Amino acid sequence: MATKNTAEIGFEKEIWDAACVLRGNMDASEYKNVILGLIFLKYISDSFDEKYNALVEEGEGFEEDRDEYDADNIFYVPSGARWKDIAEVAHKPEIGTTIDTAMAAIEEENKKLKGILPKNFARPELDKRRLGEVVDLFTNVKMTDGMDEKDLLGRTYEYCLRNFAEQEGKNAGQFYTPSCVVRTIVEILQPYNGRVYDPCCGAGGMFVQSANFVKNHQGNINNISVYGQESNPTTWKMAKMNLAIRGIDCNLGEIPEDTFLNDQHPTMKADFIMANPPFNLTPWGADKLKEDQRWKYGMPPASNANFAWIQHMLWHLAPNGRMGMVLAKGSLASESGGEGEIRKNIINTDLVECIVLLPSQLFYTTTIPVCLWFLAKEKRQKGKTLFIDAHNMGTMVSRSLKELTDGTDNPEDNDIGQIADTYNRFIDGTLEDVPGFCAVVTTEKISEQGYVLTPGRYVGHGEQGDEEPFEEKMGRLTDELSDLLEQSHGLEEIIRENLGLIGFPLR
Repeated sequence: MATKNTAEIGFEKEIWDAACVLRGNMDASEYKNVILGLIFLKYISDSFDEKYNALVEEGEGFEEDRDEYDADNIFYVPSGARWKDIAEVAHKPEIGTTIDTAMAAIEEENKKLKGILPKNFARPELDKRRLGEVVDLFTNVKMTDGMDEKDLLGRTYEYCLRNFAEQEGKNAGQFYTPSCVVRTIVEILQPYNGRVYDPCCGAGGMFVQSANFVKNHQGNINNISVYGQESNPTTWKMAKMNLAIRGIDCNLGEIPEDTFLNDQHPTMKADFIMANPPFNLTPWGADKLKEDQRWKYGMPPASNANFAWIQHMLWHLAPNGRMGMVLAKGSLASESGGEGEIRKNIINTDLVECIVLLPSQLFYTTTIPVCLWFLAKEKRQKGKTLFIDAHNMGTMVSRSLKELTDGTDNPEDNDIGQIADTYNRFIDGTLEDVPGFCAVVTTEKISEQGYVLTPGRYVGHGEQGDEEPFEEKMGRLTDELSDLLEQSHGLEEIIRENLGLIGFPLR
């Protein structure tokens, strides 16, 4: 009889520990696909079995009818590729080949999965004995829609993604955005229904949190339509699996492709846009896109794609749409390559609704503070922008990583809730400024500050004054210095480029 595991007794950690044992000499980026592929295979097999058994009980002979599964958005798993077939050979030398064959057969039966599933379990460097032990772990837990077992698999997938991101470090940015950052964006935008778009979707975390938000508020995830794009082929496949495992239908384009150079959704207008684009991306194809219609507010510099991302998203925003995105803090004040003028034009068009400065150490890929931009085509508070300085928020969860709290451990300790509540009170017109934390500022005052959007310019320093602890002050100042140095690199590239154009390249 199968053992019923739950998240509370650590199934996610058990799977992760098994992944670490299975790793052997493989890089994290390689065995990531092994574990996530097995989670996906187990999930779709259990979902299929549940529907199959229901059809058998009906006694109409439709248990092998593909249409019965398609109607419920369930992947059809052919005989020989079902989990019981995998489990039977878990401790035989051919386990790797059996899994590869099963993955290929499932792709053949489901066009949505064509070319998506990993099929490299038979490779010699993958220890087949340990692979069989991991298969046993999955065999001993039943994962279907009942009793939140489906959520258990989704949480396991998320748990493994987070841990893989920690192990891959700097390279993790292309597929993983910290869930606390994603939840902050989702709690502010509240995407209950409509088209949700992420032009650099990574592993699909924005979409997952949107679906969770709708579900947690007694909504229907079928009321949102998901559109995305991702250029990295491996990450694109990961996103497809991540969304499928949670029953989220999606359109991530026909192929993994560069968003700027080959937009997979050229005419789509989204009600909600949420994204964590690559920080300060260069090069990004500026030389091929000089006359592009998306640059309504100014041509972005070739040395930095931050304002190309902003304008790409604004181009795809519906008339009443709203968007939230993560950017490097330097985007709030940079002047290089015409960025200051682009920012000025966006502000004067009354599109910037809220700016949130986040703490440092939230990301595996950078220790510097980042910020959230929230823009809207039709602002509720016209001519005003909310600034939130949350750089002192968050709790250290390891020696190098911080998280924004969500009230799970202590309802009174809810960083995400406090930020979202501040935004909601601003929208309702009931918010009062809190020195050192938040301020509502007119566009006129922003113009007086040279169109700089750094929250510290407007919220002040609260009550700390000169009593700011030395370590905190040094941390804040070194963060600011890192930001300035980052901007200087961009300026250096601009200078080199301009000197080259007039025939005096730097040697």
